[in-house]
Amino acid sequence: MTYEIVFDSVTGNTKLLAEKIKECMENGECSYFGSPAEAPAQADMIFAGFWTDKGSCSESMRTFLEGLKDKDVFLFGTAGFGGMQEYFEQILGRVEAYIPESCTVKGTFMCQGRMQEGVKHRYEAMLEQNPADERIKAMLANFEKALPHPDSGDLQELEEGLKKL
Repeated sequence: MTYEIVFDSVTGNTKLLAEKIKECMENGECSYFGSPAEAPAQADMIFAGFWTDKGSCSESMRTFLEGLKDKDVFLFGTAGFGGMQEYFEQILGRVEAYIPESCTVKGTFMCQGRMQEGVKHRYEAMLEQNPADERIKAMLANFEKALPHPDSGDLQELEEGLKKL
């Protein structure tokens, strides 16, 4: 089996997952590892990874997914906000909707990922404007909670999911 690992990664979170997939895939040959812009999409299996952009994947990943035909796909992603499985399932559902019907989704994985420092600064500025806003305080707490992710537990969970393929 040939496979491609196609991913978008702004902070390095999704790339870390992509590297774990490459490490775990003992059966088969990785014919491509990189961004969706240059991906040939000619392998039997496509591992498609994304960072969460406004509740979905980036435009370049969307375009890539929409162009697939007759492929097995494993979706994986990271989201800075959240950490709850229901939230991850909503994101995965939105992204999966871009995959044509001729393809088969063989599995999915999603975990929390650290956010860029600019996000924290934006939250802090918001809190300065509204010091009593509990929602903003929760967003800052989530930022801190996300810093170590993806962690070893996330990578182990991904590895377990890959064993089911």
